[in-house]
Amino acid sequence: MRTDNIQYRIGKSKGFKILTFVLAFACMIPLAAILFFIIKAGITRINFHFLVNIPRPVGEKGGGIANALLGSVIIIALASFIAIPIGILAGVYLSENKKGRLAYWCRLSVDILQGIPSIVIGIIAYFWLVKPLGGFSAFSGSVALAIMMLPVIVRSTEETLKMLPPSLKEAAFALGMPFHRVIFKVIIPVGISGILSGVMLSIARITGETAPLLFTAFGNPYLSADVTAPMQSLPLLIFNYATSPYNDWHDLAWGASLILLIWVLFLNVFTKLISARWKVQL
Repeated sequence: MRTDNIQYRIGKSKGFKILTFVLAFACMIPLAAILFFIIKAGITRINFHFLVNIPRPVGEKGGGIANALLGSVIIIALASFIAIPIGILAGVYLSENKKGRLAYWCRLSVDILQGIPSIVIGIIAYFWLVKPLGGFSAFSGSVALAIMMLPVIVRSTEETLKMLPPSLKEAAFALGMPFHRVIFKVIIPVGISGILSGVMLSIARITGETAPLLFTAFGNPYLSADVTAPMQSLPLLIFNYATSPYNDWHDLAWGASLILLIWVLFLNVFTKLISARWKVQL
């Protein structure tokens, strides 16, 4: 009787292990299917001319996504320039002030901001920036994306700095270093892994966002680097061309989708490498 009970428990344990393995493998199936489908549809569209030319009018063969590539780089770079300093400093404040009314409301605001849909942020940016400025612009799109980046950067910075041992600050203060030098010369460099991981994840998150840019950057069929004017981006190009009735534009949308997918995968892999390279040592 006892032997049967042991065999039953061993079999139950093996069955559970098999179930977890099967379910873990099932999580990979959607990603593999998406990668296979997009690579199959987009790989034949990508070449040198596709990357350096702008889209051509309807009915003309060829064309590329150079304007969307340049626009995405400019919009994301400007959004990062806005969000990264604010997010890191806010994360430092929250890590140094675990209690307090301002810290409580700041954490609550960050949590709520993280759950706001991107289309709502796009509408807010439209009424805050586009209408007062008198037109669509890449700057308005960057501000909208910066708002989406903030929660990820703030929370990753806060959680990373909370993991650091208090002895680091105590040693720095014992040497007579002022508070700002302790933060910028000791605390942030030691926690650079988690901070950079949060920054890269926030960039990966906004790379494929379309809704905020529909209300702000709007798009531009020409090559432009003017942040005060409408500007094209990869998500906008994919949205506009994939919903069009023209086969040539569908081809451009598939090629742009593959470029965007490679970009996001690179950012995620780079984030993993950063985490492994500068892992926080407790």
